[in-house]
Amino acid sequence: MKCNLQGTTRLPASSEDGDIFIGGVFSIHPKLDTVIYNYTTKPEPPRCTGSLNARVLRFCRAMVFAIEEINNSTELLPGIKLGYQIFDSCVSVPVAVHVASQFLNGQDHIFYKDRNCSQSGMVMAVIGDSGSTPSISISHIFGSFNVPLVSPFATCACLSDKEQYPTFFRTIPSDQFQADALAKLVKHFGWTWIGAVRSDSDYGNYGMTSFLDAAQKEGICVEYSEAFFRTDPRSKIKQIADVIRRSTAKVIVAFAASGDMSVLLDELALDPPPPHQWIGSEGWITDPLLIRFSFCAGAIGVAIQKSVIPGLRDFLLDLSPSDVAASSVLTEFWEDAFNCSLKESKKLLLGFNLDKRVCDGTEDIKALVSPYTETSQLRATNMVYKAVYAVARAIHNAACEETNDTTQCDKHFKLETKQVFAELKKVNFSQNGYPVSFDVNGDPVAFYELINWQKSESGFTELVTVGYYDASLPKGQEFHINRNISWTDGGTQVPVSVCSESCPPGTRKVLQKGKPICCYDCIPCPEGEISNTTDSPDCFPCSDEFWPNAKRNTCSPKPVEFLSFDEVLAIILATFSGLGVTLAIITAVIFLRHRTSPIVKANNSELSFLLLFSLTLCFLCSLTFIGAPSEWLI
Repeated sequence: MKCNLQGTTRLPASSEDGDIFIGGVFSIHPKLDTVIYNYTTKPEPPRCTGSLNARVLRFCRAMVFAIEEINNSTELLPGIKLGYQIFDSCVSVPVAVHVASQFLNGQDHIFYKDRNCSQSGMVMAVIGDSGSTPSISISHIFGSFNVPLVSPFATCACLSDKEQYPTFFRTIPSDQFQADALAKLVKHFGWTWIGAVRSDSDYGNYGMTSFLDAAQKEGICVEYSEAFFRTDPRSKIKQIADVIRRSTAKVIVAFAASGDMSVLLDELALDPPPPHQWIGSEGWITDPLLIRFSFCAGAIGVAIQKSVIPGLRDFLLDLSPSDVAASSVLTEFWEDAFNCSLKESKKLLLGFNLDKRVCDGTEDIKALVSPYTETSQLRATNMVYKAVYAVARAIHNAACEETNDTTQCDKHFKLETKQVFAELKKVNFSQNGYPVSFDVNGDPVAFYELINWQKSESGFTELVTVGYYDASLPKGQEFHINRNISWTDGGTQVPVSVCSESCPPGTRKVLQKGKPICCYDCIPCPEGEISNTTDSPDCFPCSDEFWPNAKRNTCSPKPVEFLSFDEVLAIILATFSGLGVTLAIITAVIFLRHRTSPIVKANNSELSFLLLFSLTLCFLCSLTFIGAPSEWLI
């Protein structure tokens, strides 16, 4: 009894036979052709449409380059040839899921009930996808079958959950690290009032959520937070552009994919807003196709570390006619790049593209200016390269043995995906000087470069590395800025973006009703109270010996007023006091001398002496009011 595989298999964009297969899923085209189902005939397989993304094509070719390097190596997997199948997911979850199922089914279209599954062409691991959303979907599928998925692009922090995505690994850092880096970057420059835009995808939504949580901890307020996607109606994109134009925040944090960002910037370019300081995520900050938007000059953001892959550029440029003709995506790239049609082109045979000339072999790819040939800013490309080598190392450790200083690999060894999965957890090596390892969550160590869009003397915008962020360093030491930053409009002064200016000493903050904590009014301190710090929430009274100054920002000692001995009034008072004391003493002496006389006795001598003593003290008491007062010593 035999069973036929239902459904239509998709053709790979690029493939090569081998002893062990590695799968690849990349979004080479930006969208999926819309299909209207009539439910009366079998629907055609979904087709990818839109302009081919030459940058993503470079990623695919980098995967092929790495596999060919490994196949030619005598140290890694000697005697075993790696094969590959690379598919285009068209930024579509259904297509990505279809491809994932096809990877698991292998290449057998007929299954016999009384035979074991041959597992012909079943992949041992998969590289991809180009985004977090499709990676989340296919990771659920691969996880059920212990197939490792190593993504060079999916940065969603949610993918670190090993209960949900047990076999997921990535060579690019998680968005949690990126969100923390962006929040600390905003705080570093004193921006407390920002706007936020994001891709309406798992990458943008999860990333922005992490950023907003980190920003709140840093005391940063958000004026608006808008989500959009490249396929949204233009009315929605225009609405978000108007929000940006009307906003009072001078700093905008954009957590978006480059394709989505291009749509938003195209809309803003129709009526450029006042200068804003753009803060970019790694998803778009290094895209060379976006630097054409001059109003974004001065943008700053984090990016994957720039790298060098020896031999890659020569490989990318070494496209023979047979190579191009053998691959549908290379054929499409060649025809689009040189505006000509190959003789073997299906479109030409069908009568399309009649306005294009026939490619005659004079096309020079070395002179072509394209994201495909751009190798001076290898960032995500190196993530693909490292992912392939990580899988190859895991397969090597599972299928090869070291004996007498030689490596023996058996291509007939029945390798299982769970073995590759187990070995992937333990890989730890360096490739071209770049470390490759995974923590318990399948994440690498987070290291970002700080990228600044600077205008050169020729007027062109360039991507300049001005520092780096290393999450492995102690808290507070992660950021290192080692070059001058060019700000909005090429200025050298750090832009200011606050909802309310800082309240100076002598005032207190009063929050504006219904607004974030960064928006407040500055109220002068009431009579008798001061505040001596910036942005003080309260005023407080001075101590008894002090009173507020005119600005009510400090307590000044109260001036001491007293009757000095050299003043006229003091001299007169002291004179009369001395005269009174003298007369009292003379009277007392006379009374004492004649104390036995009848007249003294008749006046009660004891009482008389008491009165004279009291008068003396009264005269002396007035002297205590003259001179500077002093504290009593107890």
